[in-house]
Amino acid sequence: MKRNGTCLITGGRVIDPSQNLDTHADVLIRDGRVAEIGKGLKADKAATLDASGCVVAPGLIDMHVHLREPGFEYKEDIASGTRAAAHGGFTSVACMPNTNPVIDTPGVIDLICMRAEEAGVVNVFCIGAISTGLEGKDIANIGLLVEAGAVAVSDDGKGSQDNYVLRRALDYAKMFGVPYISHAEDKRLAADGVMHEGHYSTLLGLSGIPSASEEIHVARNAILAELTGTPCHIAHISSAGSVRIVREAKARGVPITAEVTPHHFALTDACITTYDANFKMNPPLRSEDDRQALLDGLRDGTIDCIVTDHAPHSWSEKQVEFPYAAFGVIGLETALSVACNELLHKGVLDLRGLIDRLTCAPAHILNLNTKGSLRKGVDGDVTVFDPDAETTVNADTFASKSRNTPFNGWKLKGAPVATVVAGHVVWNARAASKAEA
Repeated sequence: MKRNGTCLITGGRVIDPSQNLDTHADVLIRDGRVAEIGKGLKADKAATLDASGCVVAPGLIDMHVHLREPGFEYKEDIASGTRAAAHGGFTSVACMPNTNPVIDTPGVIDLICMRAEEAGVVNVFCIGAISTGLEGKDIANIGLLVEAGAVAVSDDGKGSQDNYVLRRALDYAKMFGVPYISHAEDKRLAADGVMHEGHYSTLLGLSGIPSASEEIHVARNAILAELTGTPCHIAHISSAGSVRIVREAKARGVPITAEVTPHHFALTDACITTYDANFKMNPPLRSEDDRQALLDGLRDGTIDCIVTDHAPHSWSEKQVEFPYAAFGVIGLETALSVACNELLHKGVLDLRGLIDRLTCAPAHILNLNTKGSLRKGVDGDVTVFDPDAETTVNADTFASKSRNTPFNGWKLKGAPVATVVAGHVVWNARAASKAEA
């Protein structure tokens, strides 16, 4: 990946929640870092990006993606996944450890970092496993994982089912200053469910996953975070009960944070009446009451950030009967547009709030001190987007290898325009549009 570029972004509305900035100005990135924000800036030999009519924000950070490499490159790899991220306006992603082999040794982190350097388009950070092989039995060598570059630990996809192991792992993680990211799911309660347990699962004759299977783990995680003092981040929160538990824990001062995906705040289990497996994910789409609770959690700050849980699958893994289809959907190339459409234009968040949850908040949770901001001297990562641009989702044009999106064909208001990483324009929608014309 190229570094240390010089770029002048002109004429945009610059919004940076990290420094309470909202102004019309130019942004100069020199040698890969933010050099100056002001009006009428000049820079000889700099690449120039016209941002007139657009918002210029710190580079978006997705702290929950599955790049599938190593082990599952037929679904996605670092090259295609980071291209998808750039097309969606993301300048940094953090990849989950459920690869093959699992990210439970420094060697796997070294491999991913090397591949990201060779083929990546945006910054890639690794999340290490909290237990060896994600088996929930033996605690991984978290110290070595952090030394190799892990920014958090998680048994994503499986969750930590053993309370004693998790308590000791949290003690261990605290020593190295990294947060624990919780896939909150009690496997025994979730059993063989394939969608949310409720009216529609009964109507469709499909086995359900009760909200309690998530909420029990959210409550347990809050208790253990309070006991150990280790920051605990709830991944892809989906139920009203989980939002309530996080809100109450935060009020007590517990070090707990939470994230939500666009599919959970935009869709409900009513979408599954067509048996389309592109609406099958874990946690499942829940009821309208749950969705409203997620929106309330975004409004009042209970939910800290927006992530995609980008989970690519092959055509053959999704084009089967609903109970047999793989869980998960992709989201890197639709997240910003869905967020603008469903949150900004429907009054849930204003521009500052929306940008905060996609930049400052994930940077803070992962301790990425040079990301999520346009302060002078930080990394020159910038996202340019037009919150009013009308777009229609066409999965056939995605940079991702996979097409498993529930938003195909949706007409949305809001779209990424350009993505800048370390001063290099790695994607420019306007240039791409001209090239196609």
